[in-house]
Amino acid sequence: MITAIDHLVVLVSDLGEAVATYETLLARAPAWRGGDEGSDNVLFTFDNMSLEFMAPAGTSQSAERLRTLIKLQGEGIASLCFRVADAAAARYRLDRVALQPTPVADVEGRDRITGATLTWKRTRTATETTRGVRMFFLQLGSERPHSQVTGPAPVVGLDHLVISTSDPDRAAALYGARLGLDMALDRSQQDWGRLMSFHCGDLRIEVVHRPVAGSDAKNDKLWGVGWRVDDVEAARERLLAAGLTVTASRAGRHADTRVVTVRSGTRRIPTLLVQRTPAQAVDEAAEEGA
Repeated sequence: MITAIDHLVVLVSDLGEAVATYETLLARAPAWRGGDEGSDNVLFTFDNMSLEFMAPAGTSQSAERLRTLIKLQGEGIASLCFRVADAAAARYRLDRVALQPTPVADVEGRDRITGATLTWKRTRTATETTRGVRMFFLQLGSERPHSQVTGPAPVVGLDHLVISTSDPDRAAALYGARLGLDMALDRSQQDWGRLMSFHCGDLRIEVVHRPVAGSDAKNDKLWGVGWRVDDVEAARERLLAAGLTVTASRAGRHADTRVVTVRSGTRRIPTLLVQRTPAQAVDEAAEEGA
């Protein structure tokens, strides 16, 4: 049913400021500027997904709803949008596993700069059935234009999305059994909790359980991201030169990865840069073919 992550939606109050911040972080230019009643949006598009920034615009009911959401929950990753090959078939499957999907809708978007249009079919699940995570399922009519590189050592795509949960067993059932994603890893360590990793296209969804007093027992959270780069040291030097705070590189939790943590310039989204070695890519391809 699910073939990839199509895009992530990040809600922000100041669209221009957020876009400028991520142009620096990603070393990429926006590929799409659009909007609809109540919102403006900008997309950065990579080979394996898109990142959408959305801000309220105007005084419509939709705009006020977005402002209220930002006020209550803060800025950050607000929605997870999956790519599917057949929206009608996906809706049928989602209904069978009691995720209460909406009817499939036909949607059209227009780029405000070029006038280009894109069409897609969309359904979404009831948020109370997906542990508080807003999920959409899209069948695209055509591919989006890609973001142009604007600097050295750019981000080449998403490596992983991190979802925080207080109930790992229920989260495992949601992403594995109900959504049909393959679990590639289930590991627990005393110092950082439990990590489950699910394949989704050529990237991973990592569901993390860190026992914390007072955490939300019913709702998971779209928490952080790891951006894939070809050369993590070169990307680190680029960000340091731009004035961002970045840690030294270190070995990642997955074998044959090097990572750095970006501590500023992320709009408070926990962010890693990840370099995966060719050996790891070969090993993962072999695992998927087994």
